[in-house]
Amino acid sequence: MKNGARHAGERSPARTLSHCGAVVLLVLLAVVTVAPAASAKDDNDGRVSWSVQPADGSAPDSRSWVEQTLDPGASAEEHLAIRNYGSQPVTFRISAADGYFTPTGRFNMLPSTQRSVAAGTWISVVDSVSVQPGKTAIVPFTTTVPRDAEPGDHAAGIAASVLSTSVSGDGANVGVESRVGFRVMTRVTGELVPSAALTRASGSYRLTWNPLRPGVAEVVVDVENNGNARLNVQGTVDIAGRSAEIVDADAGPQELLPGDRRRFTVTVSDVWPLFALPAKVSLAPTVVALEGKQSTMTPVTSSTLVWAIPWPQLASLLGMALLVASLAWRRRLRRRGLRDMLAQAREEGRRSVGQPSVDA
Repeated sequence: MKNGARHAGERSPARTLSHCGAVVLLVLLAVVTVAPAASAKDDNDGRVSWSVQPADGSAPDSRSWVEQTLDPGASAEEHLAIRNYGSQPVTFRISAADGYFTPTGRFNMLPSTQRSVAAGTWISVVDSVSVQPGKTAIVPFTTTVPRDAEPGDHAAGIAASVLSTSVSGDGANVGVESRVGFRVMTRVTGELVPSAALTRASGSYRLTWNPLRPGVAEVVVDVENNGNARLNVQGTVDIAGRSAEIVDADAGPQELLPGDRRRFTVTVSDVWPLFALPAKVSLAPTVVALEGKQSTMTPVTSSTLVWAIPWPQLASLLGMALLVASLAWRRRLRRRGLRDMLAQAREEGRRSVGQPSVDA
């Protein structure tokens, strides 16, 4: 899911059915990309290209997705704008489904083949709409919260899709449903209970065979949102006097929906191997407010031990010890040889003057 990117469509694996000697290929859908203001590049070759984004009653607005706060049993109307960039009229299918975050932190919605059971069922919208080339259609949709809905954050997605046909490598017709849309986040009023837990913290060490250079420690952290509010993951890992963020700045915000669990691998550079390295994980998540503000939570901490055997340094010390021992042994042999030579010289001197020999 990329915000502001144009969408060319994705393909799903095909199933073939043989009947009366004919092969019919059925593809129900491709995985949906949910992205506001996304479309395929219009190359004027007849391909369908379009964008979808939130709107008011008359035109697209500046929002990337819809966020709303509703009481149990309440309803709210919103709009989506569908822009047809192609050169032909297009009838788009409109659908809503439960939303979720992928393991990489990107938002998506359930495919058409998977039945929604949560917030995706709260949205009512027309089945389809036709849009002329170069035009934008404003389509209303309504979110109705069940009276027994639990307080907290609930995620859904809404999208416009088209079904196209292509030919696979074996010559069969392939139907591909391409969808573009955005997320619809609904916070049901009631007691908001944000909570997070560190369910795993483990580490490993990657050394360098240059004994004069430090290595790299990797700490794996599993974070679980066990509350009812949407959380933005933040925190640090401290080990051997070095520190690193749980979420890299280049990765962008990492949100967890209630019930989500996500694994993060934190790399800490320039760590010297000191046999056993205590690592401390400090998780400081924030509650994502629908007004765009965030509130901090009490930090959650955990610790683990990273084994870092300094093999290059030990090998260097062993080599130095062997070198010193070799030099000492050679020195001892030289001294012993010199002593034997002196004793032999004394013995020969005594013999030359006719004195009896004595032990050196």
